[in-house]
Amino acid sequence: MGEASGRLVLAATPMGDVGDASQRLRDALGAADIVAAEDTRRTRSLAKALGIEITGRVVSFYDHVETARIPMLLAEIESGRTVLLVTDAGMPSVSDPGYRMVAACVEHELPITCLPGPSAVTTALALSGLPVERFCFDGFPPRKSGQRKEWLRTLATEPRACVFFEAPHRLADCLADAVEILGPQRRAAVCRELTKTYEEVVRGTLAELAAWAVDGARGEITVVLEGAQPVSAAPEDLVERVEGLAAKGLRLKDACAEVAATTGASRKELYDAVLAARAAE
Repeated sequence: MGEASGRLVLAATPMGDVGDASQRLRDALGAADIVAAEDTRRTRSLAKALGIEITGRVVSFYDHVETARIPMLLAEIESGRTVLLVTDAGMPSVSDPGYRMVAACVEHELPITCLPGPSAVTTALALSGLPVERFCFDGFPPRKSGQRKEWLRTLATEPRACVFFEAPHRLADCLADAVEILGPQRRAAVCRELTKTYEEVVRGTLAELAAWAVDGARGEITVVLEGAQPVSAAPEDLVERVEGLAAKGLRLKDACAEVAATTGASRKELYDAVLAARAAE
């Protein structure tokens, strides 16, 4: 950290086990001129647990003050100081504060570096037991069921595994919606309290996980959803599924759209196949 020019340093912090703190994080905490922390108390507690004295100035940097803090931090970097940005756990900018600060530094052509380390995203992928050679990350799902179902429909034919976070009190509803939109047999893994004392990974079909979640889950939740499998079923083979949704009260066009979203079939061809089947009865 002894360079003459200032810079922004993004640093990943432990998700639970302080033993995951890298030596570079330890050095940075003790040497940075300014530590911008999502929660200053938690950052000071982390430093204490690591036996490190923070000698620089500690400032808060959470969602509601992030934009207001940026001009001051930019000025400090331009003056030659090192700003260390840390969040409560994991990597800054990944569903945590940091992106706007990075973008501002890029705009002002200021140096940025990153100290890699713990990430709930990659940890959950590794533990999921699912094919994760290709994956996407979707942050937190929408809170309202209707919007959440629309989001799930975008994943119906997504071939990549999808990782997302969810609040424990919304997990059961989210998984229930996933069963309805993506089908009961799609596989997933719910990872809870990663790297912490009560770490738990529950693997199974969406139907199995939805049933498990009804009793409630606590702690930090990361979900890995299996990528969609290619579907080669002919529209005629999907008529029964469409009629099943129609029998539950969905309009025929809506039922066709729902089945098309989860299978990749053409809505028009499905609609025509249903009408043809009805005419043949």
